[in-house]
Amino acid sequence: MIDTDAVEQLSRRTLGPEHKSLPPRSWGHTVESFLATSPRLSEFTTPVLTLDRARMASNISVMADWTARAGVLLAPHGKTSMAPQLWKQQLDAGSWAITLATGWQVQVARAFGVGRIVLANAEIDPVALTWVAAELDSHPTFEFYCWADSVATVHEMDRILATQGQRQIPVIVELGGPHGRTGARTIEEAVSVARTIAASSRLTLAGVGGYEGALSHDRSEDGLEAVRRYLAQVAHLHRALDAEGLYGEHAVVTAGGSAYQDLVVERLHSLTTDDGVRTDVVLRSGAYVVHDDGFYSQISPLTPARTDAPLTSAMHGWARAVSRPEPGLALLDAGKRDFPFDEGMPVPQHIRGNELLDPGAEVTALNDQHAFLRLPAEDAAALPVGSVVRLGLSHPCTAFDKWRLVPVIDDADSDDPRVVDLVHTFF
Repeated sequence: MIDTDAVEQLSRRTLGPEHKSLPPRSWGHTVESFLATSPRLSEFTTPVLTLDRARMASNISVMADWTARAGVLLAPHGKTSMAPQLWKQQLDAGSWAITLATGWQVQVARAFGVGRIVLANAEIDPVALTWVAAELDSHPTFEFYCWADSVATVHEMDRILATQGQRQIPVIVELGGPHGRTGARTIEEAVSVARTIAASSRLTLAGVGGYEGALSHDRSEDGLEAVRRYLAQVAHLHRALDAEGLYGEHAVVTAGGSAYQDLVVERLHSLTTDDGVRTDVVLRSGAYVVHDDGFYSQISPLTPARTDAPLTSAMHGWARAVSRPEPGLALLDAGKRDFPFDEGMPVPQHIRGNELLDPGAEVTALNDQHAFLRLPAEDAAALPVGSVVRLGLSHPCTAFDKWRLVPVIDDADSDDPRVVDLVHTFF
């Protein structure tokens, strides 16, 4: 499902100053030769993003076990990390496919030999769709799915593919929801899209899909009910298409970010045992591989409050206090260019060396390269200039994209973690 040699080639890339926060002594080394020197995190400059090896391995195992018990397939969203090294770990743990969001991301995945890809988006870029058609013809074992949410989208795909390729491209009808993102807004519209796909000589109807995370942002009763209603509509659409005989021998029903996958199973799993076309339910969760200390730590069904086998945050930011201009205020050398902030500010956890910060300490704002860390009055002098703070982060999807290389450490809780790997990202 992935080219192991291509992934392993990443360890032979040469390091240099273009790789943010790596120590100067690494420059000129390959990744492999630098790691052989047993570097420590204290050698890296701040700010720096890290991944915890053991926690990532645990998260991948937790999710693989959870989906297996639930009787659904997992196609983790690769856009979260854009890191083939992590995709390999996910595929090795049993993931059915890798999900991506753009044609260019699909090209990156194919460069690393990913053999089954779900593009959770419409593909009507002529250059990208022509490339996909050629890739399918050149590689008979390659499987590719994309989405359509309108008849106009299907007609545009047909137009682009009129003289391209021999293999039909499987297309999933996307159902949206009120005030959501993309997706046909009614069952009737979605059925029309499916009929148009089924009538095409260039396309084949592969299933039904959507994204329930756009319909709620919490686990309130109203939020959960909105998700359940939407997923019931997805199931209804799939059964309607099956009853009309629009499918071939197999169909995919796909939903599920990293917030409501329990509801996806609750509402859609029964489709796998219905009479009719053989159906697989596919989750597209992506954030689970590193989880977080913010948004997903509160909303995921796989938290300690909701399961005995929870996910744990495997990503942290490390930043240094560079200024104490006022009592109760420390400026850290990390900002919007370094750490995510769209789903909550970084959370101060402790000073490196495991000295705990007062629970009242709070990052209140980020500039491009500074974080404003407010300290309670009684703790105002507890963070001298030069101190390094470990930060919990929120939202993996906007963490990886700020780093070309991400150090993997052996234990985020140790006084000076050992760096055991470097994960390459492609953004």
